[in-house]
Amino acid sequence: MAAEIHQRPQTRKPVLLNKIEGFQDVVNTAVIIPKEDGVISVSQDRTIRVWLKRDSGQYWPSVFHTMPVACSCMSFNPETRRISVGLENGTCSLCALLIVSCLLFVLAHQGGVTVVLFVLEMEWILSTGQDKSFTWHCSESGQQLGTYRTTAWVSGLQFDVETRHAFVGDHSGQVTILKLEQDNCSLVTTFKGHTGNVTALCWDPVQRVLFSGSSDHSIIMWDIGGRKGTAIELQGHNDKVQGLCYAPHTRQLISCGSDGGIVIWNMDVTRQETPEWLDSDSCQKCEQPFFWNFKQMWDSKKIGLRQHHCRKCGQAVCGKCSSKRSTIPLMGFEFEVRVCDSCHDSITDEERAPTATFHDSKHSIIHMQYEPTRGWLLTSGTDKIIRVSTCSHSVVSALFAKETELALISVVCLHSAMGHDSSGIMRILCIV
Repeated sequence: MAAEIHQRPQTRKPVLLNKIEGFQDVVNTAVIIPKEDGVISVSQDRTIRVWLKRDSGQYWPSVFHTMPVACSCMSFNPETRRISVGLENGTCSLCALLIVSCLLFVLAHQGGVTVVLFVLEMEWILSTGQDKSFTWHCSESGQQLGTYRTTAWVSGLQFDVETRHAFVGDHSGQVTILKLEQDNCSLVTTFKGHTGNVTALCWDPVQRVLFSGSSDHSIIMWDIGGRKGTAIELQGHNDKVQGLCYAPHTRQLISCGSDGGIVIWNMDVTRQETPEWLDSDSCQKCEQPFFWNFKQMWDSKKIGLRQHHCRKCGQAVCGKCSSKRSTIPLMGFEFEVRVCDSCHDSITDEERAPTATFHDSKHSIIHMQYEPTRGWLLTSGTDKIIRVSTCSHSVVSALFAKETELALISVVCLHSAMGHDSSGIMRILCIV
């Protein structure tokens, strides 16, 4: 569904903590090591590097390893401290963190690997490739357990451990859901909502919601757990969506675009589905014919008009009946879009209140990762630089507020049970 995008002013910017430079080529993937001041990166220059923060406050490559060909993707499992690396020759490699010694090599694809995931609970290595295939291998033996052929080059992959569902996004704009077994898989369903290729996927196992980003600049939230086929659109980018991360503690979605824009969406609000666009041969407000309606044009002796659609009600309208613009944040439209005059008058100021904040990363983003325990956001760009920032003050403060609120509730309950008076409780709260 097309929409007119207008620039909106930037709000608070993420606070830059550090920059990692010195790469000879583009960094395809990088991740923050949880609970440590470290970053792992894989690059087009064939290197895997582990960057540790020194006393000077700068990151230095403490571990350096060169692979046979360029590294296209990577994932890190903090429990096993193993790195899964996808290469451009179709190979998947499993490496140890501190010495980056290759524990396993698997030829998984005939083309470059686009996404690789390690599933500890199943001891599986999941991967997708440019050869239009999705495969999974045993991480112990390297044996291929199964494969699934897709209709287009696969560019996104997520996995739900509890149900063993794999979510596969491809360049046709389709998301395929597969049920994986030890040696086979079955097709559950497919979703098609994007007009461009799927560029990013993000799965929230608690709310059972899948987010998909696309080159059509849009994000769609698929409510898998609701079992009602609900799909919510989010329109806030002016370029291709490059990455999606979900912050479960604050119920915020973080998205980034190739133009460097970062959007933080408040998902703790009741959102509405965008309506289907209705078909009509004449304006559904003033009944003036559209330019292909020759019969009505002849009968009424009037020139046909161009057709537009109201983003709020979905009705087919002419330009005169849809001359106004408005934001509709609860429908995902954080910028002003075309609405019919009656819908414009019905939208209240409260409904126009923004549900997202916009930031500029200062570089064209290729990859993004969010580390929830510290609220850190990592981005790598075409400028061959890794930026580590606090995601935004709102995310960190909200996470702190939630933890503090739980602590205060516990203190209140404890002192109430011990029979303290309200003034005593107030003194305890002030101390906390």
